[in-house]
Amino acid sequence: MSLIGSAVTFVVGLLVGGLAIFIAATVVTGTRDYSHAVFTALVGAVVWGLAAFFLSWVPLIGDFIPLLAWIWVIRARYGASWVHAGIIGFIAWASAVLVLAVLPFAGVTDAVGVPFVRSLGAV
Repeated sequence: MSLIGSAVTFVVGLLVGGLAIFIAATVVTGTRDYSHAVFTALVGAVVWGLAAFFLSWVPLIGDFIPLLAWIWVIRARYGASWVHAGIIGFIAWASAVLVLAVLPFAGVTDAVGVPFVRSLGAV
């Protein structure tokens, strides 16, 4: 894939991840700011990536710590409790799975900023 193709895929994936977080935050907190959700997805993806890079070698909890870091980003960005941030994370994940179920025809197979999400076509 070319550099431009990769950039377009990243941006579309980020927008899908932002949409998933927007849907979840709207349901849980009533916040209706899409740009806030997209930035949360971007920050969450960076924090997730860094935590996974540095801590994935830790036995048993190495895959769990990045998830906690991602939920912490949601908690910090939305001023929610850990429980509400976890619920936002779960709803965001489920929303991204649903959105990505209909987008593989457009070449979108990933939601940036929502962990563990791949389209059904990528499985």
